[in-house]
Amino acid sequence: MTTSRPGEPGRRPGERGDLLDPRCPVRQLLDRIGTKWTSMVVKVLAEEAPDELRFAELRRRIPGISQKMLSVTLQSLVRDGLVARRVEPTVPPAVHYRLTELGLSLERPLSALRAWAETHMPEIDRSNRLADESPPG
Repeated sequence: MTTSRPGEPGRRPGERGDLLDPRCPVRQLLDRIGTKWTSMVVKVLAEEAPDELRFAELRRRIPGISQKMLSVTLQSLVRDGLVARRVEPTVPPAVHYRLTELGLSLERPLSALRAWAETHMPEIDRSNRLADESPPG
């Protein structure tokens, strides 16, 4: 793999970068979409697709997320083209979100990851218990 970035000399269109390089665009994207909040937002919006959800409803459906974290997560998803944002010119403005086609295509791999976690959670829990019971060393 190469460590060059898109647009750099010697980089061919479609050529993959080096995931271990912090400057790799794919790594940067995976860092953004690999968060728990992104996964949860995509899941909730996918359940409503093709319909929209308002910000407050998204927040209600995602226990533990702060208003700020939801806002930051949605801004990132909108910027990446995974979520569409629509503002109604009311007082106060009503803001609606929905997954784009690109965002809907992300739901399948995230769903597979959630299914893997659910399947293997007993093994992970068992391993954690054994590690907690073992003397340090």
